[in-house]
Amino acid sequence: MAQSPDVDEPTSEYPAVHDEPVQPPPPPDEPHRGSLIARVLIFFGVVFAVIVVACLGLRAVHVLPSFSNPFADRTTDRSQPVLLQSMRDLSRYVAADGTFQVIVDLQQDKDNIPDFLINRRILFVGSGSVEEYVEFGSLSSDAMQVDNEKKTIKITLPPPQQSTAALDMQKSYVVEEQRGLLTSIGDAFRSDPDKQQRVYQQAQQRITEAARSSGLDQRAKDNTQRMLRACSPVWATRR
Repeated sequence: MAQSPDVDEPTSEYPAVHDEPVQPPPPPDEPHRGSLIARVLIFFGVVFAVIVVACLGLRAVHVLPSFSNPFADRTTDRSQPVLLQSMRDLSRYVAADGTFQVIVDLQQDKDNIPDFLINRRILFVGSGSVEEYVEFGSLSSDAMQVDNEKKTIKITLPPPQQSTAALDMQKSYVVEEQRGLLTSIGDAFRSDPDKQQRVYQQAQQRITEAARSSGLDQRAKDNTQRMLRACSPVWATRR
């Protein structure tokens, strides 16, 4: 029986090859390898924990030196020595002082421009004190009159003076600060150190004005008179 020429037949150059079933390689022992790695990790973890506990125990009994955190914060003070600028002699009597608190709400914006673009609003709580004092250095020669017969002393005092409010920065703080989009971008490229100073000055001005109408000057007058009446017998005895 003739065969088709398209069918390959075995020849002397290419003998027939009998197909044999190929045995697949044995699967690797994956569970055994994973268990081994886990045991090694647990072993090193236990050893590390034992070393840490031993070091902490030796540090507690001061056997090992104390090791500081290598990434701890460090503050370097490069401040210059204090320079004395001026001195003056004071002959004033601080008769009264008052502590005030003010809420400053300042806003800077542009006309016809939305606030979300250009806007700066600062809400600041300012706490400060104001002193009322009597300046005895400004007394004239005839301000004090002594009557030996009546054993009295008459002193004409100048009116109390009020100091400028001094802010207590430990009790003053910014509650909220709002900035528009373009204002925030501008602040990222340039700084305005005077903006906080303007808020401080506004708080000082308002506290100083409020102290003038608070009755602090009358309290200073009364306290000064009581102080002089208490000191006049001692002064007359020492004459």
